[in-house]
Amino acid sequence: MKGIRIAAAVLVTGAAITSGCQSVKTTSPGAVGIERTQRMSSLVSEADMRQQAELAYRETLGKEREKGALNADPALTSRVRAITNRLIPASAAFRPEAARWKWEVNVIRSDQINAWCMPGGKIAVYSGLVTKLNLTDGEIAAVVGHEIAHALREHARERASEQMGAQVLISGASILLGAGQAGADLGGVFYKAFFGLPNSRLHETEADRIGVELAARAGYDPRAAISLWQKMAKNGGGSGPEFLSTHPSAETRLKDLEVYSARVMPLYEQARRR
Repeated sequence: MKGIRIAAAVLVTGAAITSGCQSVKTTSPGAVGIERTQRMSSLVSEADMRQQAELAYRETLGKEREKGALNADPALTSRVRAITNRLIPASAAFRPEAARWKWEVNVIRSDQINAWCMPGGKIAVYSGLVTKLNLTDGEIAAVVGHEIAHALREHARERASEQMGAQVLISGASILLGAGQAGADLGGVFYKAFFGLPNSRLHETEADRIGVELAARAGYDPRAAISLWQKMAKNGGGSGPEFLSTHPSAETRLKDLEVYSARVMPLYEQARRR
């Protein structure tokens, strides 16, 4: 009887999730061949994600401005913006409409080795990323291209859709089975370990591959991504077992980057001749 109840709960909640999702291709494959179809919840629209990103970005910039940390180094800010401005037109190879996004690039003075691009093209680069790792222009292009790729592929929306679906499934099954909060918490841990982390690694791999193509099309040597992640690994950014990480292991990532940077070298050579 309990097995029947479990099956019924999963079927009911699973049907609710499935009916609210749609298959989406956010980008063209590009030379790197990103073909994966994504599942997006109808409850998490692209417009909503961009609106939330705009609010969060303004809040972040406001806090950093108050601390005097926003674009505190004019030379570094100018350098990062110049590199990014070369990458943005290249995004049209994956999403032509991305050229109409309201792109914005700011540099935050911080020791953090970090950078991100919110939905719709809101970018932040932390000064520690460049200064601590002594990044070249090509390496900056690699990391910013990687972050732009996340936005082009709408990975944040995909994760939100996934998490919303998981919450519906976990909460619905817990109610139907009388499992209570403990059951829901256990379900959340299981979902993250079994489904969430592999999908996150997939997102990282897609962003790596698109990132090297964006860099190549912008005239930056795509092989700089290899030296970038070698520096990251030495700094501790590549440590930890792959199975329990949302990022690929350093060894896996470097091997993949070697293959895909070689694939887009003709685009780089073409861009250099322009």
